[in-house]
Amino acid sequence: MALEGRSLAIFIVSIVMMSLSIVTVSLRTFVRLSVVRAFGWDDASMIAALCLFILLNCCCIIGSMKGVGHTYTDFTSIEVYQKALVWWWLGQMLYVWTSAAAKISIALALLRLTVKRSHRIILWCTSTVTILIGLMFWLLLLFDCHPISFFWRQVDRTSQGTCLSKAVLLNSAYVYSSLTILCDLTLGILPAFLVWRLQMNYRTKFAVGGIFSLGALASVAVAGRVPFLRFYSDQNFLYSTWQIAIWSVIETGLGITAGSLITLRPLFRWLLDEKSTQSQDPHRQEHHLREYPLRLLSSDGLKSSQDTRYWRPDIDFDDTKSMMITVSSPRRKKFSLSNTSQEALQAEPSPTISPNHVTVQKTFIHVVSERQK
Repeated sequence: MALEGRSLAIFIVSIVMMSLSIVTVSLRTFVRLSVVRAFGWDDASMIAALCLFILLNCCCIIGSMKGVGHTYTDFTSIEVYQKALVWWWLGQMLYVWTSAAAKISIALALLRLTVKRSHRIILWCTSTVTILIGLMFWLLLLFDCHPISFFWRQVDRTSQGTCLSKAVLLNSAYVYSSLTILCDLTLGILPAFLVWRLQMNYRTKFAVGGIFSLGALASVAVAGRVPFLRFYSDQNFLYSTWQIAIWSVIETGLGITAGSLITLRPLFRWLLDEKSTQSQDPHRQEHHLREYPLRLLSSDGLKSSQDTRYWRPDIDFDDTKSMMITVSSPRRKKFSLSNTSQEALQAEPSPTISPNHVTVQKTFIHVVSERQK
């Protein structure tokens, strides 16, 4: 079938949302594995959501090429129309679990920030409702017709089978969409309460809270599907339900993208630190060090950060002796400081030490003043 009109719109939206989701989830995976090294169940759930989303988009792309979005009179035979119905049905089956996996991933990510018991209960309830309504609607779509193949064979008058009434399917779709909107709003609004109590300035709070609240955009896409649900009972099914296909792709794509964007904040710090390190000492680029020293740099100190008087404001350099406290993790390599006698007390981490283990070292620094020279 020709890609034109409504079928072309489904094709383009599927390509764009799938590409955007692949990029953001890939960056998320890199951050969680290489930068912060804290890959968790929320990341695994988001990767699962991406895999399902790719399959969903493949169904939409192939379906648009097979005739989804065309009128019944555009099809040359019943067999061609049945193939288009198969791809539409597969897409809706995948949509349910793709949306659920993305929401569960966002909820698990927010659980890392929760301290209050009430917030944790809300997140677990949201995840439970998401799974239950997803399972309910998926089973309804699966067993809508008996046998299952009668869904796409019913256009052939010689086929035998039965389907549920369109009123049951339509009412179930309304219930599913309403509860999905409620879950999306919960995941979008709750981060504002979590971030508000964090120890950070207001600009950072608004930035972090805004990124977390991007998940609420998915509820807008769900609401966009609601006016078109009535076309489930339309006789010209593939032509009338093209908006349902588009908004389903947009909803899941926004959920995956927003859920991945909230984890990319360490990536920008890593890029800035790498750029700063390479500009200070080009030879260190060959060693691929991943060092993140705790320091406070003034604007002038950025130009000469090797001078300890700029990045150790807590040390009084007028005295001949000072004490410096260094915090490090076992993943870091030996880090030497100029003008000090600091040595790594534990060059290689013990295999029994947890990956989250932190070592605190106290180092006494002998500062030679100009008058002593």
